[in-house]
Amino acid sequence: MIVYNVTIKVESEAAEEWVKWMKGIHIPDVLGTGLFTDARLCRLMEQEEADGATFVAQYFCDSMKEYNRYIDEFATIMRERSFKAFGAKFVAFRTVMEVI
Repeated sequence: MIVYNVTIKVESEAAEEWVKWMKGIHIPDVLGTGLFTDARLCRLMEQEEADGATFVAQYFCDSMKEYNRYIDEFATIMRERSFKAFGAKFVAFRTVMEVI
């Protein structure tokens, strides 16, 4: 199993609305591609939040084939939608992991 892990720092004043958007729009859109089998949204605990809250969105797929297809066909539009909705109120760091 492959985990597409996105760590996101969101400005404090936008965090509540961002969580609603993630749960109600973005995560369903990513799952709607049919390439991921599940998703999880977490808030990091014990983190300095002076400049915002930190979250992790994890998307699960069966193989690198599905992940690569997502990156090739959908990632750009999903990222554009994120910036359209929240502009510079967040920064994201992406990693890919294999469950062993």
